[in-house]
Amino acid sequence: MITGSTTAVCGQNSSGNDSARRLVRQTLGAVALGLVAMFAGCQVPPPPSPITKADSQPEVLTIRSGDVLKISFPGAPNLDTTQQVRRDGRITMPLGGEVVAVGLTPSGLEQELVKVFASQLVSKEVSVTVVSSNFTVFVSGAVVHPGKVVSDHPISVLEAVMEAGGFDNAKADMRAVVVTRQEAGQYKNYTVDLKLVLEGKQTEPFYLKPSDVVFVPERFSWF
Repeated sequence: MITGSTTAVCGQNSSGNDSARRLVRQTLGAVALGLVAMFAGCQVPPPPSPITKADSQPEVLTIRSGDVLKISFPGAPNLDTTQQVRRDGRITMPLGGEVVAVGLTPSGLEQELVKVFASQLVSKEVSVTVVSSNFTVFVSGAVVHPGKVVSDHPISVLEAVMEAGGFDNAKADMRAVVVTRQEAGQYKNYTVDLKLVLEGKQTEPFYLKPSDVVFVPERFSWF
């Protein structure tokens, strides 16, 4: 009796243990699936693509008032001319009348002139070259001759400083030159480390736009 009773109890315990183990396995499986789903839904997004070389290229040259343009017609050299863009943004073409030039690229003006002279051209070719450009910037701060710098072509920050007589070596902080530029009705500041440029560690020039203000700060000193 005792033995049989003992056997019956052991069978029940064994069955109970099996049920408990199955329950534990099912619970662990559910937890594992939940963790997988959680991590799958919370994956860290891939980092944004790095800036390509094209993104850092200088802006496309556009024609401005005061620019002098050489306009050539390979198929009709009698139409060749050199024109200065007036303040109203136009040029006057012989046999073609007035044409808006400001805001166009040289290639854009070429296309416009092809339309204007379409009836007079056998070869639909026009070449527009910017001969000179009235380019004015301002340089202030720790330079030898602060003031207006006028160039006939786009210049870099370093070139503008050199045109202003160069740095005041006793005061200038060449590592934090500030370029102030008006964009979309607001002023924006760009900091340029010209020390790296002079040391040959930075080779890509920072080109200025008309009316940019270059400020060379003084080095901080305790004395």
